Amino acid sequence: MNSEEPKNAPASSGKTSYRYILVVAVAVLVAFFIVVMFINSGKPSYLTLENVDSKEKGTHFIRTNQALLKQMQKNWLPNDYFWPTALLDNAPSFQIGVLEVVRYNLRVLRDNLSRTRTTDRLDPNAEAAFTALSNDPYKWWFPSAESKWKKGSQSLDAFYQNLVAGKVRFFPRADNLVELLSQYVSLMGGVNTRLINAPRDIGEAISLEGDKMGESGPGTVAVEIPWIRIDDNFYYAQGVAYALYESFRAIESDFDQVLRDKNSVPLVRKILELLRRCQFEPLLIFNGDPDSIFANHSLNLSGVFNDARQKMNSLIIALMQG
Repeated sequence: MNSEEPKNAPASSGKTSYRYILVVAVAVLVAFFIVVMFINSGKPSYLTLENVDSKEKGTHFIRTNQALLKQMQKNWLPNDYFWPTALLDNAPSFQIGVLEVVRYNLRVLRDNLSRTRTTDRLDPNAEAAFTALSNDPYKWWFPSAESKWKKGSQSLDAFYQNLVAGKVRFFPRADNLVELLSQYVSLMGGVNTRLINAPRDIGEAISLEGDKMGESGPGTVAVEIPWIRIDDNFYYAQGVAYALYESFRAIESDFDQVLRDKNSVPLVRKILELLRRCQFEPLLIFNGDPDSIFANHSLNLSGVFNDARQKMNSLIIALMQG
């Protein structure tokens, strides 16, 4: 019996070594995943625009959207499938919200802000920028979303250079601002609907379609949102609020004369204040009932977000008045 023990010792020692190596490798891999996810889960800081020619109207608006595009191009997460960030959902939802606002901005730039009349020819750079942003944000190849964001940024830079050189125009008129704000209000309405329908005690909501069709009474539509989507809705709304905040900073500069003429500067600053207040960061996203000790962060965000939306409606009314 004693003579067999030395023969088994090396094999047992070898198995222990392999197990130790395996445990260390798994620990390193887990640590790597955690570090990568932590680094990429943070929200972007507010923009600091550089090299902006303030003499020309529209330069702040163009540079703001270009900066948002570069921000997305640098670290776009929604199309990550083969990297630890594929396990994230909050940061990608935030970025999708930012993308939605930039899309609205570029559509209005192409259709209104860069044209004297709707019958005028579309500016090729504004059209190219909008087309680039129409790409599927979840594609990682053929073409990747990042490559399209880069093309969009390059097209905006070309538009900026032509704007500064006097080859193209940006028209900061009241009617153009009304069109832009109307697009924002429409987007925010959809976002707010998702927020207010997040509480778990809401399974259906009254539909207004019945009234529009002249029926005897409104019907209901299912609006229950899965609990795993609560935080995604929350961060998507915050992404929209972040991009709207940056857009309104540009609007305050490029449409300053119109806003002063309509006595609307204080209203714009109130909207900026409300949009900035949307960027609070709960430790956990709770979905508590109204009588619960736990907060309902979707409704908390909805209150501030919808207040900003109502102020935008007021701003539209002020701009449309003589």
